[in-house]
Amino acid sequence: MKYTALTKTHMFERTKNINLSAIKQIELKASEYPDAISLAQGIPDFDTPEFIKRRVERALKRGVVAKYSLSPGLPELRELIEESLEEEGMYYDWEKEILVTAGSIEGITATVMAITNPGDEVIIPEPTYTSYREVLSLAGCKAVFVPLDEEKGWGFDIERFKKAITEKTRAIFYCNPNNPTGTIYTREQLLSLADLAEENDLFLISDEVYKDFIYDQDDFFSLAEIPKLRKRVIRIFSFSKAFAMTGWRVAYLHSDEENVREITKVHDSLVTCAPVISQYAAMGALEIGGEKVRIFRDEYKKRRDLICERVGALKDIFEFVQPDSAYYIFPKILPKVKEFFEKDTQILTGNGRIDSRKFAHWLLDQTQVATVPGVAFGPNGEGHIRMSFGRRKEDITEAFDRMNRLFNT
Repeated sequence: MKYTALTKTHMFERTKNINLSAIKQIELKASEYPDAISLAQGIPDFDTPEFIKRRVERALKRGVVAKYSLSPGLPELRELIEESLEEEGMYYDWEKEILVTAGSIEGITATVMAITNPGDEVIIPEPTYTSYREVLSLAGCKAVFVPLDEEKGWGFDIERFKKAITEKTRAIFYCNPNNPTGTIYTREQLLSLADLAEENDLFLISDEVYKDFIYDQDDFFSLAEIPKLRKRVIRIFSFSKAFAMTGWRVAYLHSDEENVREITKVHDSLVTCAPVISQYAAMGALEIGGEKVRIFRDEYKKRRDLICERVGALKDIFEFVQPDSAYYIFPKILPKVKEFFEKDTQILTGNGRIDSRKFAHWLLDQTQVATVPGVAFGPNGEGHIRMSFGRRKEDITEAFDRMNRLFNT
C-alpha cells in the first residue's frame, strides 16, 4: 500500500496563535537546574489536607469512583456547593444552575466557547492570568486588553472599558482577586462594570479562585450576589488554591439555568464529567474544610509580609504595590538593573520598559530563581515580573539571598 505525506497547508490553523503558557516555559527551563528555586508557578506548597484524603479513601473502599458521574457533577456535591454559596449570599439551584468542571480552566473554556462565536471580542482588564488569552484564541475570539492603573493600586477606570466596547464585544472577563497583582476590585468598580454590561448587553465572566486569600479586609463582594445579574454573571471557583488541590483538577461554575445548560453542552463534549474521585475530594473540602483554609490564609499573610520586606529591600531594583490577596507580588523592574547586564545587551523594549522575558531568563541563569515575565499577563505587565509567595518561607528567603548576592546588596 502506498502512503502519501501529509500536506500542512491547512493544518493546525486553530492552534497556530496559541502558545504554551510562559509560566510553563520558565518552569521547563528551571527544571534544567538541579538547585532551582521556583517563585513562578502558582502551586501551594501545602499538601492536600488529610480529611480530604480520608473522604476519598472512603469513596474508594465503597467502589463509587470508577464510573462517570452525570455531566453536571455528582448531585451530592452540587448540593454542598449550593449550601456553600448560600452562606456567601448567592442563591443558585444545584440541579440546574451549578456545573462541576475539570478545573477552572476547563470551566472557563467551556464558558467562552458556549457564549461566544468566532470573531467576537472579549474585554479583559490586564495584567491578568496568562491562559485567558489562549482560551479566547482557541474559541476564535479576540482579546481586547484594558490596562489597569498601577498608580491607583492596579484598579480600573470604567471610562477605559467604555472606549473598548464595539459591536463585536460579547463579554467582560476578569479575575477577582486579580492574578498577578493581588488586587481586589471594589464594590463600586464592579457595580460600574455591571451597569456597563447592562447597557451593552454583555456577559460578565468572574474568575474568583483566590477569594479565600484576602489579608487586610473582612469582606469580599461578588456580582453573583445580585439576583438581577444572574443572567449576565458566570462565576467560576476552583478547589485548587483554597484547599491545596491543584492536581485534583476540580472546580465549579454557576449562573442562570439557560447559561449553564449551554455551557454544559460544551463541558460534556470536552470532558464528559469532572474526575469522579476528585469530586469526592471536593465534597470533603466543603464538608469540613473551612478551618484549614483559614490556616492557609494566615500562613500566606506571613509569607506576603516576608516577600514584601525582601522586595522592598531591593529598592534600587524593584518597586511594587503591596498585594491585598492571592499569593503573588508583581514588582516593576527599575532601570538601574541595566547596570548588571553587559553593555551590548539590549534589555529595554521599544517603549522604554525593561524587557521582562529577558530579565526573567537572565535572573534564572544567574541565580537559579524562577519568576514569570510580566508581559505574559498582558501588554501592561511588561517591565514587571511575578513572584509567588505560595512557597515555603525557607525558599523565599534563599531566593532573595541569591538575588542580594547578584545585585550586591
